[in-house]
Amino acid sequence: MTSSNYFNEYKGRSILITGGLGFIGSNLAHRLIQIGDVEVTIIDGLLPGQGGNRFNIHNIEDRVRLLIADINSDYVVNHLVGGVDYIFNLASSVSHLDSMLYPHQDLQSNCAAQLTLLEACRHSNPQVKIIYTSTRQVYGRPVYLPLDERHPLSPPDINGINKLTAEYYHLLYHRVYGIRTACLRLTNTYGPRQLLHHNRQGFIPWFIRQAIDGEAIELFGEGKQRRDMNFVDDVVDALLLAGASKDAEGEIFNLGGSEIISVSEFAQKLISLTERGQVHNIPFPPENQPIDIGNVYSSYQKIESMLGWQPQTSIHKGLSDTINFYQKNRAHYWK
Repeated sequence: MTSSNYFNEYKGRSILITGGLGFIGSNLAHRLIQIGDVEVTIIDGLLPGQGGNRFNIHNIEDRVRLLIADINSDYVVNHLVGGVDYIFNLASSVSHLDSMLYPHQDLQSNCAAQLTLLEACRHSNPQVKIIYTSTRQVYGRPVYLPLDERHPLSPPDINGINKLTAEYYHLLYHRVYGIRTACLRLTNTYGPRQLLHHNRQGFIPWFIRQAIDGEAIELFGEGKQRRDMNFVDDVVDALLLAGASKDAEGEIFNLGGSEIISVSEFAQKLISLTERGQVHNIPFPPENQPIDIGNVYSSYQKIESMLGWQPQTSIHKGLSDTINFYQKNRAHYWK
């Protein structure tokens, strides 16, 4: 399926984005508005520290319908899902560390809220197509690399367990009730509109902020852990492909990067691009050590072979574009 074909699939359609004021959701909303003739509704609870930011849609706000509400509310969700053609289900808690500190909060966001949405769809809109975003954290410490969809599942934290459970909910509702669902397991995603004001949602955005500010980038150990990553535009492509393809229904797909880079190399690349900052090696904090999984990167062979997706954006270009965005819009992300 070519880009123009899957873009055309969304013309004249109604789309709901849960968590749409967040990082990936807002970038998806911008892409859908660019496609044109798409009715976009965003729901976001704007929970503190989760990444929702009204500025993320400031230049398209008059072209989307926005509702500030919790998707764990039966009343709200039942009134939203009727008549919607696609739901891109991005609302969740994503902090692995926070899930260990506040496990019941993570359970509500990543399990109870997902059941509320799926039940609303079962009763009010069983024809809807739902794309759910999960995480490669569900695999835990790798037995082999790259991770593929057949790799054993052993989540290392509460967040990973709850995200895996939510995957199972979506696939169960597909098998039992015929709701068209697909799940994408994301790797490290980065780009414009990402939360930067704390370091509990992955190392990439925090390192970007530290480099722009000329601060010391702190590497746990020596930063030898190897990672892959995806620029957010490539993730949006994957979401749209999965939504437009019948072959994706009932399936789980890994995303992954074409470049494998150590955390230390990533930090040095940021320092080179910003011409600021420096690296400091520090011991692993005791709260992070138990949930660190070492080297980890994913195979995207399945989604490439079935849907034709592969990452298009190099780390160099993606980081350059990301840094430029934050330098221009600093006031809206340094909070």
